[in-house]
Amino acid sequence: MKLGVPAESAKDEARVAATPETVKKFIALGFKVSVQAGAGERSRILDKAYSDAGATIAKSADAVVKDADVVIKVRRPSAEEAAGYKKGALVIGIMDVWDDAKAFGAIAKTGVSAMAMELMPRITRAQVMDVLSSQANLAGYRAVIDAAEVFDRAMPMMMTAAGTVSPAKVFVMGAGVAGLQAIATARRLGGMVTATDVRPAAKEQVASLGAKFVAVEDEEFKQAETAAGYAKEMSDAYKKKQAELVASHIAKQDIVITTALIPGRPAPVLVSKEMVESMAPGSVIVDLAVERGGNCPLSKPGRVIDHKGVRIIGYTNVAGRVAASASGLYARNLYALIETLVDGEAKKLAVDPEDEIVKAITLTSGGKCVHPLLDAANGGKA
Repeated sequence: MKLGVPAESAKDEARVAATPETVKKFIALGFKVSVQAGAGERSRILDKAYSDAGATIAKSADAVVKDADVVIKVRRPSAEEAAGYKKGALVIGIMDVWDDAKAFGAIAKTGVSAMAMELMPRITRAQVMDVLSSQANLAGYRAVIDAAEVFDRAMPMMMTAAGTVSPAKVFVMGAGVAGLQAIATARRLGGMVTATDVRPAAKEQVASLGAKFVAVEDEEFKQAETAAGYAKEMSDAYKKKQAELVASHIAKQDIVITTALIPGRPAPVLVSKEMVESMAPGSVIVDLAVERGGNCPLSKPGRVIDHKGVRIIGYTNVAGRVAASASGLYARNLYALIETLVDGEAKKLAVDPEDEIVKAITLTSGGKCVHPLLDAANGGKA
């Protein structure tokens, strides 16, 4: 078996799909591992570290993927890239299914079996493979660090002979993995933290981290979570009540961090232009949903803008801003999955198409689009 690790072609992608730690584990599974030269440099992993772990270093992506039975990536390959892969190869990465479902028709025609790590089912045995959680955790951490960098005052309360510095008031909107880590990080930095979420279960989680929960807790709120743990789309009436409560709260905040995403839909607007303009000059907003339209209509992908004295951070690929840590976690997610796809005794791939995890993440197979999410865009076939 051969496993290929090409360098990421996207200029803003500093992560890499394998580390020396996982290379050793892949070799123990029976793989010959080939890594493209320079693939790990932006994650502070030198070629020598890979070669010391047992990998072969190849000069080009073509050499890496040639005859590879498994190709692991961070970002989805283009159809042109996939055309260079071995027919029938497993291509595993974060495929951005909701971003551009139509792209998979061309990828399917190349004959590869594309698997999307972001579609990992929320079941117990898949927790160690949950890339959304591993990367969102780091994004939540980095959001607070980015906010602190732009914020022109201290975060914690400081008592000095010259007087007291008040702690920054931090409001986290969305208490999923990213939001909870943002809460924890802001608390560690000494902020006075409040948070909101439409899921009732989030209230206890927020409180456990020492933050105060802010929400309209009516009957709709009590039913606002799917069986899989995702937030439901709320009614217009609820949104209005919540917006009124949030608007009055935001006006008093120094830092607002928004993290709300709904799978398959544009990010909900949480912070309106009017809310932004109610904040004091020097306040900061971090929009972690900017790549899906943004929780604030004023945020701009990849930019920090100033709107009437309020700075709005719209960095994309925020987990990639902590590339070394993000690559380490992502590589382990990938290894945990691939380990289940290998017959350990025979040292060969043994992919069960009926396995719950395999069915949930497989997008293309046998020259066709096979995942229900792709049906609307591609008619279920390439």
